[in-house]
Amino acid sequence: MDAPGLFVVHNRTRGGTLAANVQLADTPRSRRIGLLKHKTLEPGEGLWIYPTQAIHTFGMKFPIDVAFLDGGLRVKRVYHRLVPYRLTSLVWGARSALELASGSLASTGTMVGDELQFSLRSSE
Repeated sequence: MDAPGLFVVHNRTRGGTLAANVQLADTPRSRRIGLLKHKTLEPGEGLWIYPTQAIHTFGMKFPIDVAFLDGGLRVKRVYHRLVPYRLTSLVWGARSALELASGSLASTGTMVGDELQFSLRSSE
């Protein structure tokens, strides 16, 4: 990704780290652009889109994993290897979406109901 991420994301339920380099997209412009300018998403990288209840992959060049989260950062729905040119369903109760490198959710065992934790990255 272009800039270092702001967050490290842990799965509190399962004890694993989903990504250590997650950027926040919380403005209309950053949410609209999302990952469209990226050629790939490396393991450990991600984008946290807030607020949203659905996403699309129109114009993307690679598949991604997506976890929709409620206000308490509990996983409401997951999409594994969502390919380009797709639109997700509206996820009722979701407040945000975490987009990760394809395979990240399966490799960490992340499932609906898991609680995630977002921590600011240290500046070291």
